[in-house]
Amino acid sequence: MATVFFIGRIIFGLYWLKMAYNHFKKVDAMTGYATFKGVPYPRLAVLGGGVLLLLGGLSVLLGLMPHIGLTLLLVFLIPVTFKMHAFWKETDLTARSGDEVQFYKNLGLIGALLMLYMIATPWHYSIGW
Repeated sequence: MATVFFIGRIIFGLYWLKMAYNHFKKVDAMTGYATFKGVPYPRLAVLGGGVLLLLGGLSVLLGLMPHIGLTLLLVFLIPVTFKMHAFWKETDLTARSGDEVQFYKNLGLIGALLMLYMIATPWHYSIGW
């Protein structure tokens, strides 16, 4: 089971790193969207979110201080879920549908992150504690 957990950890960690990459690569587009959603200091929020995703993703991938990494991902994900994907506020049906999908996907990710706190540390095949 340790190998299965390790494979899952690689997939999960790479997911967060891909999201971090998007925050840096598509900073202008994401800043525009954050502005549209009413996020204060949208460019800073996008770049700061990218840092949280990068550090959290590396932590999960490497097993390095995983509880800190999980916390960083939650610090990113909780406000983003409720600010950026508040589907109940949308009047356009297409936008509402898209935000609803993203909202519930993020809730699932939040649940997965919370469950990972229960895995004893150090995680198998980790480089740290």
